[in-house]
Amino acid sequence: MPAAPSQRDARARLEQLLRERILVFDGATGTMLQAQGLAEPDFRGERFAHHPRDLKGDNDLLCLTRPDVVRRVHDAYLAAGSDIIETNTFNATRISQADYAMEPHVAEMNRRAVEIALEAAAEWTARTPDRPRFVAGSIGPTNKTLSISPDVNDASFRDLTFDELKDAYAEQMEAQVRAGVHVLLIETIFDTLNAKAAIVAAKETFDRTGIEVPIALSVTITDRSGRTLSGQTVEAFWASVEHARPIAVGMNCALGAADMRQWLAALAAVAPVPIWAF
Repeated sequence: MPAAPSQRDARARLEQLLRERILVFDGATGTMLQAQGLAEPDFRGERFAHHPRDLKGDNDLLCLTRPDVVRRVHDAYLAAGSDIIETNTFNATRISQADYAMEPHVAEMNRRAVEIALEAAAEWTARTPDRPRFVAGSIGPTNKTLSISPDVNDASFRDLTFDELKDAYAEQMEAQVRAGVHVLLIETIFDTLNAKAAIVAAKETFDRTGIEVPIALSVTITDRSGRTLSGQTVEAFWASVEHARPIAVGMNCALGAADMRQWLAALAAVAPVPIWAF
């Protein structure tokens, strides 16, 4: 059975395809998983039956306890025409997993998520070899921010440091890169300083592993003023991240399709790379 594209030629093949046609990304993973009607036992499985915290809602954990459900989501999007599917790893960092006391399992979650997605991509590539499918490693923003204090009485306070966030991203990225992911998608960026920590982590991961894959980015515009939560305009965001040389840059659907259109146009006017609309 033909495999999904290899890491070695992922950038070249993606760049070629982007010159030829519009590529279709998948959609939201969380809402698809919620629609499965999963309960606490699905998240726990036998392995975590006696875990001391509630686990329902930890969607990334399903890669270990209900991989069949995760695969079903990938297959649904591939059947709908996706060229690129995301791994189920939006919150698979030790920072986000601390809410569930699942930090020791972060690397395994990411490895397994990539394996599940690659298996799906390979099967659908085999059905239509002229249309290769790719896997993007989802790198979410975490539930922390480096730019904004969580304490209204102390503007200088931060929950974590740049290096702590960077190291958490690096742990996630190394697991994904070693497992064979085609692209690292640093997504839902509401704080560009968080994204810069992720970009540094990616570069360090490439140096450490000797494996380099393309980086893609997606920013979140939180209101109709066209700014991120941390206050940047679209143009300022691009100026802050263009050094990462992403294969593409895009925007999340926080505003909805109609309201985000003008900001996508603004991004396209300054970024000389393909534009995603998520």
